Amino acid sequence: LAAGWGSEEIAAWATSPGGCELVQNTANCAGRWLSSIPGNLQSDIEELLLDDNTIQVLGNASLLLYHQLRHLSLPKNWLELIEPGTFLSSQGLHVLSLADNLLFTNYSLTAAALSALPALRTLDLSGNRLTEDMVSVLIWNLSSLESLSVARNIIMRLDSSVFTNLTQLLELNLEKNYIFEIDQAFEGLQSLQRLNIAYNYLPCIVEFSLTQLRVLNVSNNVIEWFLALESDDVFELEVLDLSHNHLLFFPVLPRQSKLHSLLLKDNEMSFYQRLPNGTSLADITVQFLLIDGNSTNVTTVSLWDEICHSNLSSLRLLDMSQNQVWYLPEGFLAQMPSLTHLKLNDNCLETFQLSEGDPLTMLMELDLSQNRLVELGVEMGTGDVLPNLQLFNLSTNRLRALPPGVFTYTRKITTVDLSHNRLDLCPQPTLAGEVESPPCVDIRGVETLTHLSLAGCGLQGLGGHPFQGTSLMHLDLSDNHQVLSGDLRWLQDLALTLRVLSLRNTSLSSTVVDFSDFNHLMCLDLSGNSLTVFPTSLGVLKLLSLDLRDNCLLALPPDAAQMPLGKSLREIYLSQNPYNCCTLGWWDSLQQLEGLHIPDRQEVTCSYASRTLNPRALPEPVLQSCRWQMANITLLYLVLALPTCLTLLVAFAVVFLMLKQKLLKMVKSRCGMSSPY
Repeated sequence: LAAGWGSEEIAAWATSPGGCELVQNTANCAGRWLSSIPGNLQSDIEELLLDDNTIQVLGNASLLLYHQLRHLSLPKNWLELIEPGTFLSSQGLHVLSLADNLLFTNYSLTAAALSALPALRTLDLSGNRLTEDMVSVLIWNLSSLESLSVARNIIMRLDSSVFTNLTQLLELNLEKNYIFEIDQAFEGLQSLQRLNIAYNYLPCIVEFSLTQLRVLNVSNNVIEWFLALESDDVFELEVLDLSHNHLLFFPVLPRQSKLHSLLLKDNEMSFYQRLPNGTSLADITVQFLLIDGNSTNVTTVSLWDEICHSNLSSLRLLDMSQNQVWYLPEGFLAQMPSLTHLKLNDNCLETFQLSEGDPLTMLMELDLSQNRLVELGVEMGTGDVLPNLQLFNLSTNRLRALPPGVFTYTRKITTVDLSHNRLDLCPQPTLAGEVESPPCVDIRGVETLTHLSLAGCGLQGLGGHPFQGTSLMHLDLSDNHQVLSGDLRWLQDLALTLRVLSLRNTSLSSTVVDFSDFNHLMCLDLSGNSLTVFPTSLGVLKLLSLDLRDNCLLALPPDAAQMPLGKSLREIYLSQNPYNCCTLGWWDSLQQLEGLHIPDRQEVTCSYASRTLNPRALPEPVLQSCRWQMANITLLYLVLALPTCLTLLVAFAVVFLMLKQKLLKMVKSRCGMSSPY
């Protein structure tokens, strides 16, 4: 506990008679089943933590001893009442947390107690079953508040009477209520900078006019429209979160703002000037008849105008994922020269054009995954296109190829995800009769590329050197059933750089790939294949993580723990293999390795006589049978070897007897001695 503390901190630490921990001027009494505030703490404490106790009432004398108190925390108690004189001796309190209590029962008396806190800056009333009227009463005299949370209550409607007098308020949290209407509730909060109204039931926001607000979170409502007030005033708004709503149109933003993050994820948004059936709304107009007394005016307007009148020059993050966008208006992205992160995944895009008109020179991340892209257009020769792009996600589309030289301008690209597209890597062999090779993706020579995903691309036996000139460290080839057929020398260009390789579900057999050249490999995924024997070439690698799940392995090498692989491994997945229950010596040795983690240890099973058993607790009859099997195998080897040995011995004896006289004569002639016969 005291590691890294100085001598003063250690000296200041103690435990009070009531079981509270005291560290300097903080008393931690959380989770002690206390029904009242301890009266035996040191009188100069500044912070008192009473979370998760059973306190029901704070009496007038509860805090009488603690004049220096600045922070009082009482979440998750049974607090129903704070008597009016409770804080009279602690008027310097700055932070008060009363979340998850029962303050709705006696809120008027509690309000009287709170009114005695002239210096209170932060108040948390979350989870107290408070209505808007109760909240209004509780905070009526708290003009010093800078942060207020009334989240997780039962507030339904807000008007100008609720937050009266909170002129110093900087942050207001109203999330997870039942708010469906707001009528000028925030107009008097001139200092408000952060407003959270997420997880409510707001149907729309119109005439948004909070110019001083910096962060607005209205996610997870049912908003269909967001319309800012048409004004030339400069809004301080920096972050606007409208995600998880029912937006039908791109929001009408303030003309002048400092917006740098616009979150529009998971809506029903689209652009409507060009419809999927070919209809255009560009030239369709609507006439409005305006009658004012005796005066009549006819106004003609276009039915749809895609011109964005907002200044988006400071926007850095735009998330429009999970919408119904099937095209982007012309010049839409050109209004965002500072954009660094663009998320358009999970839409209906069929084409995406990169051109000098939409320079996106600052863009670092572009996510176009899970669309219907059949074409990615790039105007070559236009100068820099995506020069700062680092992450490019094109997964789950309908791409067959990418424009030649698409990575020519991406001098900083590190990560490309092309998974789940039907494409091939260049170079592709030209078949007889073909004028040119089939379409393919060329990543050769992209020196900055380190992460590449080609999962589920239908890759077949590759040839040539598709990765030549790259420094790939992470390569995902999973779910390509024929990628390992034929010559495998195309992987050799990565032998010195590759750190992570996924060959999951690639129909890999035990004899196909030799991994011994990949000395720098750290993580290898071989799951979902047809391995019947542990590849011997893996033994010399110094992997940190190995995934062998869902194969046909009967056993691992008995000396696996003594191999270089066993000494380096920190994580291994082994489940969903039909291991032999009678050859589990390798399992026992792996269990004893220090530092080795087997995340799926509980799912590992073995097979014995058509039964699936737990190798960690084999029944004694099975163990006994396995011993007899091993003994029987030894006896079988002995029985097989004994006749062979006897046959050889008899043959030797016969030969010796047949050649005995000749041998004796030969010896006699050489030794020059006579012998009687």
